[in-house]
Formats: sequence, C-alpha cells, structure tokens
Amino acid sequence: MATLFNFMSDNAAAPCPEVLAAITAAAPAQAAGYDGDDWSRQLDALFGTLCGRPCAVLPVSTGTAANALALATLVPPWGAIACHSEAHVQVDECGAPEFFTGGAKLLLCPGGDGKLTSAGLDAALASHRGDVHQVQMAALTLTQATECGTVYTPAEVAALAAHARAKGWRLHMDGARFANAVAHLGCAPASLTADLDALSFGCIKNGGLGAEAIVLFDLALADQLRWRRKRAGQMPSKGRFNAAQIIAMVEDDVWLRNARTANAGAQALARAAAGRLMYPVQANEVFVQLAPGEPQRLRDAGFLFYDWGDAGSNQARLVVSWDTPAEGIEALARALAAG
Repeated sequence: MATLFNFMSDNAAAPCPEVLAAITAAAPAQAAGYDGDDWSRQLDALFGTLCGRPCAVLPVSTGTAANALALATLVPPWGAIACHSEAHVQVDECGAPEFFTGGAKLLLCPGGDGKLTSAGLDAALASHRGDVHQVQMAALTLTQATECGTVYTPAEVAALAAHARAKGWRLHMDGARFANAVAHLGCAPASLTADLDALSFGCIKNGGLGAEAIVLFDLALADQLRWRRKRAGQMPSKGRFNAAQIIAMVEDDVWLRNARTANAGAQALARAAAGRLMYPVQANEVFVQLAPGEPQRLRDAGFLFYDWGDAGSNQARLVVSWDTPAEGIEALARALAAG
C-alpha cells in the first residue's frame, strides 16, 4: 500500500513544537481568566512592535471567527463589503460575515490571479448607487495570500488602501496565510499593515493549534470588538492558552520559519509542474492543470489533494504545510515532472 502524503490543506498540519511547549508551560499556572492573564496582556505590545503601530489584539479560535468579527466591528448591518469573488469570506465561511454583521452584504468583484485592483473594483461596483434603497459601501477586505496562492505587494496594498480611503471605506485583511505572503515578499510586516483597520492574523494553518488573532488598529473600536467577541462565544475563560500559542508563533519568528519551509516546498512542486501552473506560485499553494487520468494516478500513488475548478477539468490544488515530509514533496515532484 502506498504511503499517504497529504497535500489537501495546511489545516492538516500538526501544531509545531514551540506551540505545544507554550501550552504546556502555561498549563500549571494559576492565572486570571478572560484576558486578565500575563500572556494575554503581552499581545498588544507584541503586535504593536511587529506591525509598527499601536493595536488591540484579541485571540479567537478560528479564522472564520476572526474575519466575521473583524468585519462586524468595521461595518454596520446596512453596510456592504467589497471582496474578491473567490474570497474565503464569500466561498467558505457559510454566511458568517453576513450573520455577525447583522446583515451586511458582500459585493463580489472579479480580479485576475485572485487579486483585486482599483479599476476592477470601480468596474464591478459601477452600478451600485449607494442611495437609501441600497446597502452602503463601508469596507474592502483583501485576502493575503489570495485564494489563488498569489500575494499582494506592499505597493498594491497601499494603492488599494488609498482607493478605499478616498471612498470612505475601512480596510480589512484576511491573513490566514499572511505569514506565507510576508515570507515570499521578504518585507517587514508593517509594510503590509500600515493602512489597515483590522488584520485577521493566521496561526492555525502555519503550525498553530487552535488560536488566531484579530489585530485591530482602530483603537476607538476596541471595546466594541471585545463585546462582540464575548457575545459570539469567542472569549475563552482560560484565554492564556490561546495567547500563549500566538506568542510562541510570533516570538523568535517561528511564524516566518514555518512559512518559509512551506513556501519552499511549494516552489519545488512548481518547478516540477512548470508549464502547467494555473497561477504564479507565491505562497504555499500550487494550482496545476493535470492531464486526463493523472488525478487518479496520483491518488493511487498515495497523494491526497483537492480537485479544483469545474468537474472533470483535471485541475488540482496542492498545499504544502510547514511539516509536509520532504520525501513526500520529492515524490510528488517526481510524479508531476513525469506527467
């Protein structure tokens, strides 16, 4: 029987040793609950240094909660949020943004390689009147890295931020794979967060266990977010365990080390599939056009992955995690190169 190698999702990855050690270290402590512990109190300063500006940081247990609660804090129920038509908030969150905002609408905008542009936003929203009969545009959300595995550069984020600001919109970033984007760009995180109102900082896909961080840069909204988080059941009584995971990821750049490892594995697959790539490989996801019959041959050889695109298209998404075995990456690369 073939050895199974999982390239379905980085959600399948194990928690990294630093995260497990941090949880173990926090376990014996008698600590105040509900963000009153020493670990939770470190988060604002830690991310303030990372992002180069003051912020309020609230851990939650899922990326969906991070996105939905952040957007609910930024957008009223009669508001609208512009997003890419393939954005995770639209395709994979079961209406959570609409639910937690109390009814705000997602307005879908296309864009090549999973990315939005100012011109594309204007074209997609040209028919939106914004009068009392329609939802009011209130925010733009960007996915970094995108659902196509591509990355917004600092200049692209700045241009979209300026465009949003000129229209009076707030700006949110879904950073489930923010680490992979920063690792690819080799830039300071602050160059991507300078214009944001809120960031959903992903940990779970990158070696975390069960904690994500909402990083809120508009401090005037911090209390509102705290109340929303509690109301949503996302404020654990023993919050030190969530905070400890996040600290362990950010301290000593574990988050970047893990992301660089995953990105490097994706690059190895991209080289093997050269000429068949659907999008540029800039993070840890590889989208490839397979030949007829090739998906089943790969599965028979022990490789797990998601089919992509339309049924029967023979398109596949391959995701490399921080802990994907090197022998699995090498074996898949050989199989892809062989066609």
